[in-house]
Amino acid sequence: MSEELDRYDRHILKILQDDGRISNQHLADQVGLSTAACWRRVKSLDERGILKRHTTLVDPEALGYGLCVMIMVTLIRHQQDHTKEFEAAVRSFPEVLQCYAVTGNADYVLRVVIPNMAAYDTFLSEKIFTLPGVNQVKSNFALREVKYETAIPVDLS
Repeated sequence: MSEELDRYDRHILKILQDDGRISNQHLADQVGLSTAACWRRVKSLDERGILKRHTTLVDPEALGYGLCVMIMVTLIRHQQDHTKEFEAAVRSFPEVLQCYAVTGNADYVLRVVIPNMAAYDTFLSEKIFTLPGVNQVKSNFALREVKYETAIPVDLS
């Protein structure tokens, strides 16, 4: 980041992560700025890419996604073509919520939500196993959610 975040920017970020639907007036009141100054700061944070996107979090089970699976995928070789194809395909799969290229025993870790075991079997056989270069897939099923946060810690000091 080229510009440092001051205490107002950090306070704005903390509040927006807790409530992205807060009105500019209420945000400005909480931060201690005028509404115009607050709006300019939020616009700047957005333009600088510090605010990545505005969204609403939805309970997966409310939409019928009863399983959360962490999938470790290992590719045959670290070939650029396989890597690019794998990453492009994974980006297109709506059930994949996160995908990370990692070090260790796998090349990628995916967090997937899926309705049930039959749907997971179909997801593997029709999507993951059809990708070129996939060598090994290991799955871990979440038993329960212990902690789920989306807010990045903000130091207000």
